[in-house]
Amino acid sequence: MSADTALMPIPGPADPLPVPRAAVPRADGKIELIGLPREKIRAVLEGAGLEPKQAKLRAKQIWHWIYNRGVGDFAAMTDIAKAQQPWFATRFVVTRPQVVEAQVSTDGTRKWLLRTHDGHDFEMVFIPDADRGTLCVSSQVGCTLNCTFCHTGTMKLVRNLDPAEIVGQVMLARDALGEWPSSQEGRMLTNIVMMGMGEPLYNFDNVRDALKIVMDGDGLGLSKRRITLSTSGVVPMMARAGEEIGVNLAVSLHAVTKEVRDEIVPINRKYGIEQLLQACADYPGANNARRITFEYVMLKDKNDSDEDARELVRLIRAYDLPAKVNLIPFNPWEGSTYLCSTPERIRSFSSIIFAAGISAPVRTPRGRDIDAACGQLKTTAEKKSRAELDREAAADPVCDEAAT
Repeated sequence: MSADTALMPIPGPADPLPVPRAAVPRADGKIELIGLPREKIRAVLEGAGLEPKQAKLRAKQIWHWIYNRGVGDFAAMTDIAKAQQPWFATRFVVTRPQVVEAQVSTDGTRKWLLRTHDGHDFEMVFIPDADRGTLCVSSQVGCTLNCTFCHTGTMKLVRNLDPAEIVGQVMLARDALGEWPSSQEGRMLTNIVMMGMGEPLYNFDNVRDALKIVMDGDGLGLSKRRITLSTSGVVPMMARAGEEIGVNLAVSLHAVTKEVRDEIVPINRKYGIEQLLQACADYPGANNARRITFEYVMLKDKNDSDEDARELVRLIRAYDLPAKVNLIPFNPWEGSTYLCSTPERIRSFSSIIFAAGISAPVRTPRGRDIDAACGQLKTTAEKKSRAELDREAAADPVCDEAAT
């Protein structure tokens, strides 16, 4: 994590910590190779004792096995000598996040509850359509932004996911969909949205490094035009995202007045609507072919009036933004105080924006029956001390049996 990312203040009325906890090293001391760029794989192989030429060759071979074949077992990497395979297996690992639970909605949406190696839970969602499939990827365990309509926002921020855990979500989805060896033809997983748990721009370095592997033509090979990064409005990081990652941008706008956005998206108290829209206007690469998407959740009697729709049109025009608007019917969750706008109200809101020449489709809710829809993701993960985690492990009879 770079210094400017680490020192960035996290806004919100209830900051759990100024920076999230760092990941705990693996208990077995092995080095995870997923999430490392090729040159770093070469460096760790060389650091473990391989000669430079040998490290360069093995790094290239391992990269191919991981990202083109989906292989995590060194014994299956047939162009590495059998006598050398145990040497790799005792020093390195190629893993995925642990699957705690997998659910399938009646509409085909899939949700996975995943666990990090140090025992924290997070979720990812796959949404299939007739002509594409979109994977909703998490960037943090929990979130610090406290958006009041979002279930994830009721969690504490536990920690950032590292590049291995972000890339590992894509790998795991490919496993589940049977998409190895990697191929551009006939893929079910065609798009990625960084719209799962967490604020991607508060985990900038890890998200950037992970997406570079996902976009690498010799890696997972997804075009940057098929990847969308969503932010609630971390204005200072938006230009860097455009310059260093270069994927499509989505902004969780959700309101057009300071009063309402301050309530439902508290980061607005730090970076207001005008600052946010100017950052959108300055976003590198935005044009009519690569429009910025404004996400707008429809909350009954809160942000859904015709006047709100007209103000949204005015703001988009005032900043001359190449934009489209995704209208999202609010997905209920236990404990929320909000209600979804009526279908008639949503249609009226949409028609005003469409009449102004701006695309404003209404998103069809997917995966509601398994709490996989937009704004519904939440796990029971909490920030626990190392001592608490150790006590839990000691008290777990499964752990006791495994240790004997």
